[in-house]
Amino acid sequence: MGSREIKSPESVPETPASFDGIPDSSSHRKKLGTYFIDSDNRRMAMGRGYTGGTTPVNVHGKPITDLSKTGGWIAAIFIFGNEMAERMAYFGLSVNMVAFMFYVMHKPFSSSSNAVNNFLGISQASSVLGGFIADAYLGRYWTIAIFTTIYLGGLTGITLGATMNIFMPNQDECDQISLLFGKCEPAKSWQMVYLYTVLYITGFGAAGIRPCVSSFGADQFDETSKDYKTHLDRFFNFFYLSVTIGAIVAFTLVVYIQIKHGWGSAFGSLAIAMGISNLLFFVGTPLYRHRLPGGSPLTRVAKVLVAAFRKRNASFSSSEYIGLYEVPGKRSAIKGSGKIAHTDDFRCLDKAALQLKEDDANPSPWRLCTVTQVEEVKILIKLIPIPACTIMLNVILTEFLTLSVQQAYTLNTHMGRLKLPITCMPVFPGLSIFLILSLYYTIFVPMSRRITGHPHGASQLQRVGIGLAVSIISVAWAGVFERYRRNYAIEHGYKVSFLSPMPDLSAFWLLIQYCLIGIAEVFCIVGLLEFLYEEAPDAMKSIGSAYAALAGGLGCFVASILNTIIKSTTGNAEKMQPSWLSQNINTGRFDYLYWLLTVLSVINFCIFLYYARKYKYRSQQRFETTTLMENKQNTPINGS
Repeated sequence: MGSREIKSPESVPETPASFDGIPDSSSHRKKLGTYFIDSDNRRMAMGRGYTGGTTPVNVHGKPITDLSKTGGWIAAIFIFGNEMAERMAYFGLSVNMVAFMFYVMHKPFSSSSNAVNNFLGISQASSVLGGFIADAYLGRYWTIAIFTTIYLGGLTGITLGATMNIFMPNQDECDQISLLFGKCEPAKSWQMVYLYTVLYITGFGAAGIRPCVSSFGADQFDETSKDYKTHLDRFFNFFYLSVTIGAIVAFTLVVYIQIKHGWGSAFGSLAIAMGISNLLFFVGTPLYRHRLPGGSPLTRVAKVLVAAFRKRNASFSSSEYIGLYEVPGKRSAIKGSGKIAHTDDFRCLDKAALQLKEDDANPSPWRLCTVTQVEEVKILIKLIPIPACTIMLNVILTEFLTLSVQQAYTLNTHMGRLKLPITCMPVFPGLSIFLILSLYYTIFVPMSRRITGHPHGASQLQRVGIGLAVSIISVAWAGVFERYRRNYAIEHGYKVSFLSPMPDLSAFWLLIQYCLIGIAEVFCIVGLLEFLYEEAPDAMKSIGSAYAALAGGLGCFVASILNTIIKSTTGNAEKMQPSWLSQNINTGRFDYLYWLLTVLSVINFCIFLYYARKYKYRSQQRFETTTLMENKQNTPINGS
């Protein structure tokens, strides 16, 4: 039997792989994917293949009679507002919490940084849980509604912890010198337990929101519309623009509130913003289009793996082989999902759908699965390498978020007569993202369209690749500038005074690496979100989107692990040898870390190129299957 076809034995005149009454005779056996095309003849706009078989419903699960009164850009605006507030809180905590733990809770800067990195990592990595709950049971709307309320509860708890003296150690006789030498009264164990508890409640709330918001927003557009691709492309750009606006507000207004009115007011402003966004999200409820949850995706994955293992010794060419199993009709057996055409990838998993004569009319779902279930698992596996290759970008973002703040403390942050707070420095990547997204359709798309011929300037994977390439330039420049900054500090007598700004060296040299990493984010993250939404199975869109958040969380963990390894291997307390990440940045070697990240990023980029060249978009596979059907419709295929 050929490696590229699955055929039924000639002795069986009709098989369960025959849909809508089309028999699988020996003279007209086709690739299994052909039957899926035959079984659902509703084409999507612009030749994009076939619809996913998902029907929009209202919040009560009833079909929407008049789609013109729901969805679209008006519904998306309410979703943008929720994401903007969530990102404002996320970035507000990521920047201010390190300083809060250091200056108020009297934790060492390195441990404060790692604690916040772990919080960021857990809140992103656990997004898989939020995506699972949305796809399996609650749907995206109710998942957002519940977890955004949990998020608000966590922010309220953090505000109380920063406002009431009982939750903080004594601040008397704790000046900058005492802080540097660890002489301030440390926070009590129960005070840190309270802070970590409310912090992780906030992270848990974010885990439920993050994988659902982008998918829920994309659900508002009609996939049968001729402008669907254009709307989807613009939606993800505007979605990330809302993320950026939230970050800019966090790095400017929230920092200003903290300086003028204290930590309690700063964290309280985040809670108020989250409360307002929650209210707006619920106000938009009548406008939203919903997708029915398709049941536990993890259970379906487990069934495929178990069934494939149980039939691992069965043969596609044996006399016991009937065909690959699928339910008849236009709909798949999975609620909220259309049928998925069979592919030749991961042929070992096809054993899960292998129907034998010994299988009865009502087989166990742990022994026999549909082809659509098998293809769902294949898609999830094929998607993994792409978001995995963005982990390095997230490592760089995490390191910049913490280490570049330490660099800024040694530099002059004056802009004319205006002195910018150190914690405002990360606003510049946000500003660069805002500028790029604003000019994206007027400058980048027309220019790149002439080069690539792609109607949107570049494909999704090309945009991810551009982002990864620019991130390499960003971290390489960071290493070059840090070497210059360190040598300048030593030559001008600032080796010990690592918290004293050098008046003749401007912090705005950091803008180069900030702006470059902003450009990298625009191309990589926006392209990745759109890629995952379009390529994920119909009933697993939230889990697909959670892949991006998971990559972000793993980036935070990798950054923490890398920092721990570097501190333990490059420093020697007995020989008075500081580590690369010494608290005194002028005796450390941050430049070595940046160059190490550059080398790792280059290796990662090469791996990405390998997998990106191999990857076939689902729309491309649909087109190839359709072409095969049309070419072979009247052409018999030789028997096996």
